[in-house]
Amino acid sequence: MRAIVLAGAIAVLISLLGTPWVIRYLTRRQFGQFIRHDGPASHHTKRGTPTMGGVVIIAATVIGWLGGNLVTSRTPNVSSVLVVCLMVGVGLVGFLDDGIKISRERSLGLNARWKILLQGLVGIVFSLLVLQFPDDQGVRPASTAVSFLRDTALDLAIWGPAVGIILFVVWSNFLITAWSNAVNLTDGLDGLATGAALIFFGAYVLVGIWQTSQLCGINNADPNTCYEVRDPRDLAILAAAIAGACLGFLWWNASPAKIFMGDTGSLALGGAIAGITIVSRTEILGGIIGGLFVIIVMSSVLQIGYFKISGGKRIFKMAPLHHHFELLGWGEVTIVTRFWIIAGLFTGAGMGLFYAEWVANLGPGG
Repeated sequence: MRAIVLAGAIAVLISLLGTPWVIRYLTRRQFGQFIRHDGPASHHTKRGTPTMGGVVIIAATVIGWLGGNLVTSRTPNVSSVLVVCLMVGVGLVGFLDDGIKISRERSLGLNARWKILLQGLVGIVFSLLVLQFPDDQGVRPASTAVSFLRDTALDLAIWGPAVGIILFVVWSNFLITAWSNAVNLTDGLDGLATGAALIFFGAYVLVGIWQTSQLCGINNADPNTCYEVRDPRDLAILAAAIAGACLGFLWWNASPAKIFMGDTGSLALGGAIAGITIVSRTEILGGIIGGLFVIIVMSSVLQIGYFKISGGKRIFKMAPLHHHFELLGWGEVTIVTRFWIIAGLFTGAGMGLFYAEWVANLGPGG
């Protein structure tokens, strides 16, 4: 528990105190945000606000995660190492995207194909590695089974190990791409994505702690109530570090934002969400806990799909969903606050389901 608290505290301090320095540096270099011309008119006042602030989130996360482990004389285990590598890898793709936007003075960065290709390369490496490194009980960071609250009976290796690995790589990359784009789309209002990510990773601190206390082969022999996860304590430490990094960054990213996380931060956070749900064996549960992100990305999918099949008609005034409410006249702070409430409700529902399943599996004698 000390490592979890220290990781979060260190990350908060690094992010809170380091962000002003990054703001000054980016301002001197004129690394400012470019605003899309078809967006809400109120956003044009944000032009020039320093972007690429995601480097602070990534740095604070890594320092907090390492610090929490080292101060308590722990060596980080492979599950958290792989998730950190995924987070940094897709964050670098976002950094390249932000760099192109700044250098070419436009709101569009990497070509979509290149962005997906680079994310895919990082995702493939991650997907192959998480199926390796068994511990003393033979448990690996991930399995080929699709997971909900734990691994389900739906095993992608039903047609053999080779096919299972291929299908897992496809499934894992879908999650990485989907979550990265979901956080990226949510990052359209000051503090919205940062606050929603803070809520998400705060919940996964609790998931990691609970899985640690009910770990198969150590604390509980009943396969219906224990969790077959390789390194849940390490995942709780990492989730605390990411939550702490988001909390410190939110101080400067809340309206009116002094800095934006950019694609550097949004892709990194999306990659971390995907990675931590995969290695904690809670892939579908993550979609409930992160329900706000799912709603926002689906609003864009529905808008684009309906626009094409209807010959130019729209469901929303503008997508993603938060821009629809802006055009209805809602204030930015009002939208962000209410969306945070929605994120909290989804998180509460997901955590309630997570605990209720465990209680139900105890049976009448539990």
